[in-house]
Amino acid sequence: MLISSHILQKVLEAALSTGADFAEVFIEDTYSSQLNLLKQKLESALVGQLYGAGIRLFFGFEVIYVTTNDLSESGLIKAARQAAQSRGQGTAKKSMPLQAISFDSIHAYGEKPWETDRNKKIQWLNSVDQNARARSSQVTQVEAFLHEKFQKVQIANSLGLMACDERAYSRVGMEVFVENNGVKESFSERDGNLDTSEIFDRINLKKMAEDCVDRAFLLTTAKYAPAGEMPVVIDNSFGGVIFHEACGHGLETTSVAENVSVFNGLLEKKIAHECVTAIDDGTLANSWGSQNIDDEGHKTERTILIEKGILKSYIVDEMGARKTNYAKTGSGRRQSYRYAPASRMRNTFIAAGTDSFDDMIRDIDFGLYAKNMGGGSVTPSTGDYNFQVREAYIIRNGRIEEPVKGACLIGRGIDTLGKITKVSKDLKLATGMCGSVSGMIPTCVGQPQILVSSLMVGGRA
Repeated sequence: MLISSHILQKVLEAALSTGADFAEVFIEDTYSSQLNLLKQKLESALVGQLYGAGIRLFFGFEVIYVTTNDLSESGLIKAARQAAQSRGQGTAKKSMPLQAISFDSIHAYGEKPWETDRNKKIQWLNSVDQNARARSSQVTQVEAFLHEKFQKVQIANSLGLMACDERAYSRVGMEVFVENNGVKESFSERDGNLDTSEIFDRINLKKMAEDCVDRAFLLTTAKYAPAGEMPVVIDNSFGGVIFHEACGHGLETTSVAENVSVFNGLLEKKIAHECVTAIDDGTLANSWGSQNIDDEGHKTERTILIEKGILKSYIVDEMGARKTNYAKTGSGRRQSYRYAPASRMRNTFIAAGTDSFDDMIRDIDFGLYAKNMGGGSVTPSTGDYNFQVREAYIIRNGRIEEPVKGACLIGRGIDTLGKITKVSKDLKLATGMCGSVSGMIPTCVGQPQILVSSLMVGGRA
């Protein structure tokens, strides 16, 4: 526990002193470390600690949010009073007595980031460069990073909730640059988990580095992708970024409560092919997007968003529940105490289906196999998207043929859902960082391989 319940009770009473309907205190103590290597040399090493509190008040649907680094009793009460008085004077309300919620953590951690020798970490990262250059003499540059964060949080609110949790995040990434006959290309990979020192045994850096080299070289000889509308098979793992960006954000009450989502009013209605079931799950042990409790203190859960094509739930936080009357889903998340929480995704994926990947390919006369997705842009209110494909292949006469580069997928999330006609059994997740109104947070995207019957491919005509 970071702050005593006795002090938190006083802070909440101060926050309610001018008539707020709801008050919440979020306390955070976070250690972070970032190591970045370039050409086997330590380019930067940043270590820091974030320590502070955010105090949130509801006056109806109006939100007041203040932060402070002074976590003394007087400092917290002062911040709470300033927040309350910014709204004017009203009748003071009482906070319910605080009761700590209990839970068994679904996550297991090893050595804390500060307990593992830094030289061991640097040597581990150096192996990325060594393995990449051992793969080919035409590797020109290698970059690698290791980011670690250990976060302690404590949440209390005027409804009597009090909860504490610890979260440990570790993420490694690399980018490999090659040159082949004057053509320069690069390829990058990232992986992470809700863990600590386990990352050194769990992730095979040698394989990751060799895969990056091979895929970068593939791009040096690939021709540009053709343009036009065609069937597209999108691979598993990070292929799920399209659902996350083009559909997932539209299911958050951040959008739904403001009536700016294309999914407004569609609960219990068919929005996708019956082969599509989509889930947002915060209960996967040690998964990058999981939590024991969300950043509002509510226990996390497994939320079925779409079941056999039918929209079953939105992603709902505290304020979203008040505005929409939908049940909270344990999805209130924030980057740090500097941000008020909002409804956010956790581990969001299309569930495994029953179809065969080989059958998907075999049924296509001419199309595109999008094996590795990249970044893109999305219009949240409409779900219109444009995503880069980092690695792609032409499908011709039921066979995966030559690689192509420069492809992008263009569509609208809700339309694409209706065109997913096959979903394979091979579900995989991938890590990412998601940005929205409550900052950058760790999330997982994922899916099995899916067949989109018709999708606009951007390329060269």
